[in-house]
Amino acid sequence: MRFVGIWLAAACAATAANAADIEQPNIPPPVPPAVYAPAPPAIYNWTGFYIGVDGGYGWASSTGRATVAGGPFNGLSVANSASVQGAIAGGVIGFNWQTGPLVLGIEGDGEWSGQSNTLNFSCGAGCNLSETGAIKWLATARARVGYAFDRLLIYGTGGVAWLNATDNLNASAGGITANLLSLSSTPIGFAVGGGVEYAFTNNISARAEYLFMQAAATASAPIPIVGGTITETGTIRDNLVRAGINIRLPITP
Repeated sequence: MRFVGIWLAAACAATAANAADIEQPNIPPPVPPAVYAPAPPAIYNWTGFYIGVDGGYGWASSTGRATVAGGPFNGLSVANSASVQGAIAGGVIGFNWQTGPLVLGIEGDGEWSGQSNTLNFSCGAGCNLSETGAIKWLATARARVGYAFDRLLIYGTGGVAWLNATDNLNASAGGITANLLSLSSTPIGFAVGGGVEYAFTNNISARAEYLFMQAAATASAPIPIVGGTITETGTIRDNLVRAGINIRLPITP
């Protein structure tokens, strides 16, 4: 029995020694939890159709010449100049296409115009002449080229312009007013300008813009009472400052 106990003790000691010699596995250190950074905000894209409304102010000047043919004043030619100013309001429709920071677009607009001016002249005792020049409406069809800084767009624009101009001469005497002459013309010219636009949401943007418009106008009308025809030719130069709100179509959330 004593021999068996000695043999068991020796066997246990050898097993323990062998276990100590076995290489322990490499246990990697614990992995820290992943940290998720929020995705950067998407860059605003100006591509798409839009409609809008605007309002502002305009001031115009014209220089030209009035010539009479026929009647007692045949051959009379008088140089003239005039200026008008007033509020404007209207709407726009357009399309933008963006590639990189470059934004290309087309736009059409129509504006009611309150630009007018009235000059009064005395034609004798109890007689008064009044001449009213006005721009009744205007419209443009233009290209736009802009550079986008995310939601801020800076652009230039240019294209074709239409201006409806009128000139009326009235006489008042003895409480009676009569129209002596009415001229109206809608010449085609050009428009150039620029502006800035900012998108407050994905669907709504606001803009401020300046436009310069120029057109050569010709209008003729018969001269009442005395006879003959008067023809007025001139160049109209109009300056517009306006601000507006545009809505992108189709509206997306």
